Amino acid sequence: MIDFLNNYGAQMMRLIWEHLYISIVALGLGVIVAVPIGILLTRTDKLATFFIGLASILQTVPSLALLALMIPFLGIGQFPAIMALFIYSLLPILRNTYTGMKGVNPDLVDAARGMGMTESQLVRKVELPQAAPVIMAGIRLSGTYVIAWAALASYIGAGGLGDFIFNGLNLYIPELIIGGTIPVTILALLVDFVLGRVEKKVTPRNQVTE
Repeated sequence: MIDFLNNYGAQMMRLIWEHLYISIVALGLGVIVAVPIGILLTRTDKLATFFIGLASILQTVPSLALLALMIPFLGIGQFPAIMALFIYSLLPILRNTYTGMKGVNPDLVDAARGMGMTESQLVRKVELPQAAPVIMAGIRLSGTYVIAWAALASYIGAGGLGDFIFNGLNLYIPELIIGGTIPVTILALLVDFVLGRVEKKVTPRNQVTE
């Protein structure tokens, strides 16, 4: 272990940063896009079926195949990898946003409307705070997925810890495989833990989480 860190420590830190950068940007884009769409879909059930179905279909495409499909259109490097991971992050966030918003107590919604709240106020002050734990659960799931899938970004020259894994496989060096796999696992666990804490923070006191 010490010899490995001496030989590859600096490179590992760089790859960890690349891995995190790709993952955070992809997840951030997923949140920015999927949460507003999920909210809008609660107002149009017919469109909800279409969009959630489309996101489900996109997620069934194998990750390596999706990365390969990005090459003719976006080339190689971090940008196409981020776009592929962004697509994969959409479904859990979109589905949970829709489910969380639909699951808000109708009595609370009616009471808010009776107080004269506009639709915008209703979303911001009533529905979103109540749906926040479910939405965060979707973001948490997507975050874990994205960290794991980002290891494949090396396949199209985006860097990240996948460089260690693929180089180890190509050169038959077990140390590199382990040196890439263990940090990816740790990063996924850390992201799951941090987002889990955020999920608890945004849970209203009148709700009970597992």
